[in-house]
Amino acid sequence: MTRPLLILDLDETLVFSTEAEPARGFDFKLFVYFVTKRPHLDEFLARVPDWFDLAVWSSSDDAYAKAMAARLFPGAEALRFVWGRTRCTPRYDGESLGSHYLKDLKKVRRRGHDLRRVLILDDSPEKVSRNYGNHVRIGPFEGDPGDRELLDVLPFLEWLKDQPDFRAVEKRTWRVARA
Repeated sequence: MTRPLLILDLDETLVFSTEAEPARGFDFKLFVYFVTKRPHLDEFLARVPDWFDLAVWSSSDDAYAKAMAARLFPGAEALRFVWGRTRCTPRYDGESLGSHYLKDLKKVRRRGHDLRRVLILDDSPEKVSRNYGNHVRIGPFEGDPGDRELLDVLPFLEWLKDQPDFRAVEKRTWRVARA
């Protein structure tokens, strides 16, 4: 089996960024944003590279995505890629009358990655709607210091890394403990 790829979203998945200084404090400032790292992020990023190659794909501005990745990942050059909004596909939703950016994994496949062994960890299911079988949905992070999502998803990712086709595994119930 090929080494699996884990694509990580940034905002509301790994960090919370806001232009207003949070009352609870923040971890660092990037451009005009006060950034709070999701609790347990450092432990998460210390463990998942043992199981997966890592990449970042955000629907934010490309410069922001690159600067944030450089700040969060020691040795960011080891990331397979860091993509921002220009790699997303804008989509209009007629029902909600809103738009969003789609992360279409066929762009990842074109880079030679086998989609059977690609996961995307993201809080926004609409952004990966073309590839829901590759999506591990994590709850949105908005600065709660008691958040445990990254810590809680680790056992599931450790188990999942050995599966031959991630798309064949039900991921909506990842919070249920594996025996």
